[in-house]
Amino acid sequence: MGIYTALLLVAVVLLICIGSSRLSYRLGVPVLFLFIVLGMIFGSDGVFGLPFDNYQLTEQVCSVALVFIMFYGGFGTSWKEARPVAAQAILLASLGVVLTAGITALFCFGVLGLSVYESLLIGSVISSTDAASVFSILRSKKLSLKHGLASLLELESGSNDPTSYMLTAIVLAAMGGRGQKNVPLQLLSQVLFGLAVGALVAVLATAVLTRVSFEQKGLHTTFLVAVALGCYALAQLLGGNGYLAVYVAGIVLGNSRILHKVELVHFFDGITWLAQVLIFFVLGLLAFPSQIPALLGTAVAITAFLSLVARPAATLAILSWFKVPLRQQFFVSMAGIRGAASIVFAVMAMNAGVPMRLDIFHIVFCVALFSVAVQGTLLPVLARKLGLVGDQEGGGVWKTFTDYQDQEKVQLIELPVVQGDFWCGKAVRDLGLPPELLITMIVRGEETVIPKGGTVIAGGDLLVLGGLGRAQMQALLAQCCSDPQKK
Repeated sequence: MGIYTALLLVAVVLLICIGSSRLSYRLGVPVLFLFIVLGMIFGSDGVFGLPFDNYQLTEQVCSVALVFIMFYGGFGTSWKEARPVAAQAILLASLGVVLTAGITALFCFGVLGLSVYESLLIGSVISSTDAASVFSILRSKKLSLKHGLASLLELESGSNDPTSYMLTAIVLAAMGGRGQKNVPLQLLSQVLFGLAVGALVAVLATAVLTRVSFEQKGLHTTFLVAVALGCYALAQLLGGNGYLAVYVAGIVLGNSRILHKVELVHFFDGITWLAQVLIFFVLGLLAFPSQIPALLGTAVAITAFLSLVARPAATLAILSWFKVPLRQQFFVSMAGIRGAASIVFAVMAMNAGVPMRLDIFHIVFCVALFSVAVQGTLLPVLARKLGLVGDQEGGGVWKTFTDYQDQEKVQLIELPVVQGDFWCGKAVRDLGLPPELLITMIVRGEETVIPKGGTVIAGGDLLVLGGLGRAQMQALLAQCCSDPQKK
């Protein structure tokens, strides 16, 4: 295939992926699921029959793409929203992953008759959840969750991949006859170096971004790309967990007052979507559907046990200590959708060169497909049935990502004036507005009026008010307009 033909094919695939997003919204299935299907259609066993079976290249490409997904997962996490549920989320992302892996491994060994190491490997690979799939579903259905569940799911899903990665690496090392006696030391090294490198890199990068304004617009985005890649590589070289490092760096940077944050959010949002398209399509391209029927029974059994027993048991064991109601626990357990990271870890296992009887890639591939298709489709219905959907202003899924507008000192809201209401016929100085509110501009037809104390407000005007917080401004407006002494 020539270079121009390859570029044309890439462009066509990206356009098809973008176009398929409308179909995913209607079906309630994550658009990422359709990307995998498209990859299978283009793959060796698909309609177009593109030959591709390079596990090593797939691991390298997906590992780099995961760096940006993990970094933006942290960068987009609002610590203010996540703090109340941080302890629950961190325990689910660490101890919960270990419990899920262990319980699933017991099932694979005791019921399916797999070997000890293969059982542990499967449990480790599929023990983390996929944040991209969960939030793709919730946003496509415009669901805003109550009780901080969106923040809990975001923080857990965004931070549990490193734990699954560590478990997978340790099991592979044991299968290769190395490292069995140093498991505690390996875990400690992975966590400590991951946390330390992520925090240190983030602090240094924050210092640069708050003090330096690059001459060329756009260099700050290039700087953060270098920060994410360098953070991952440095942590890996030191024996730490690179994914944990970039996630921590993302959280620190995303919750700091850095310059050009609006541009950074938009840039990394686009880069992350491109990385997700790349991962899911390449993984679909790597799959051979003709090999799936022989593994279908094993994959279905593992998916059912993982979704109905292992994940709920781990969730119950942790969230019960926080006295979380059972219906919320049930929803959190059902939101534990498997996705790209699990398949990437399975590719890593295929490249490890350890003896395996099972085709772990296609088994995990099927588990992820079933999880996304079944759990993903039922998740919005389940949220409504359990009464966990709130209003759009209540936070939930729409407020879990770092709202970079909240970092600005002043926010603006618009208020249309109707003839005969509280505002009509009054001068600005006579409104008795609290000092926290300021009318910054009046739009009157085609004219823009900069208000003064004597400016009289008329019906049909559009007032633009400024203040320090949207919720506080709305509360002050409601109080002002309802106070009899001000009418």
